[in-house]
Amino acid sequence: MSFVQRLRTAQHEFASRVCVGLDPIPERLPAPYADYRTDPIALAAFCVAIIEATAPHCCAYKPNLAFFEAHGAAGYAALESVIAAIPDTHLCIADAKRGDIGHTARFYARGLFDHLGADAITAAPYMGRDSILPFLRTAERGVFVLTRTSNAGSADLQECPVDAKGDLPREPVYQRIARLVQRWSAHPESQGDAGLVVGATAPEALAELREVCPTLPFLVPGVGAQGGDARAAVNAAVTEDGLILVNSSRSILYAHDGPNFAEAAAEAAAELQGALG
Repeated sequence: MSFVQRLRTAQHEFASRVCVGLDPIPERLPAPYADYRTDPIALAAFCVAIIEATAPHCCAYKPNLAFFEAHGAAGYAALESVIAAIPDTHLCIADAKRGDIGHTARFYARGLFDHLGADAITAAPYMGRDSILPFLRTAERGVFVLTRTSNAGSADLQECPVDAKGDLPREPVYQRIARLVQRWSAHPESQGDAGLVVGATAPEALAELREVCPTLPFLVPGVGAQGGDARAAVNAAVTEDGLILVNSSRSILYAHDGPNFAEAAAEAAAELQGALG
């Protein structure tokens, strides 16, 4: 099956559009890890406990590589063990935000897909088509391209107008990115699926981009700690052909700082699952 088909299957099986972000911050690990919070083993144990508790309420996990890479080789080993703990029924999106020339991107793709075994990755489009196509050459995998992100500084570049070019209209950068990603997804060399990263903090942009890209899957961060509204995201971007995957990290991971942290995480994931319908 294609990545989009696998995503649709997982969402149907678990009746969930929730993606749990795995961003383990040592100083925020709950009480059971108090004695060894800075040890990558603690990061892995914490994430595995979260995975086991939340699996009934989500369809995907998104480990953020930076939180593991900061600990060097031991951190990378912890990342590998966390990814190995994700059930086969769920998708793994490696939040890597890669973006480099084609020659380099080809090796990034090997590392993320062939070695780590990620089902999809996140990537930055600043260097254009040849920085994204290497990720799309792998069948049954996906690449979510940063388009209209949820961070406070996103407007610095993403909302800047760009002039019309060929059959492309004058429009904000984020809309131009979306149109280009749709074209790259249909490129003859593409065997995987492309999608967009669009923050829940801008529901109007979600709606605009769904008009531009009616069938691309959207990865939607920004719900929870960043203030995005889950129901508004669904209303803006879910259609019969257009899937969204709503990511929540901190509000699930750190729902409780005591021994019952896993149960609290499961409750938070279930609450988001219900809110997304």
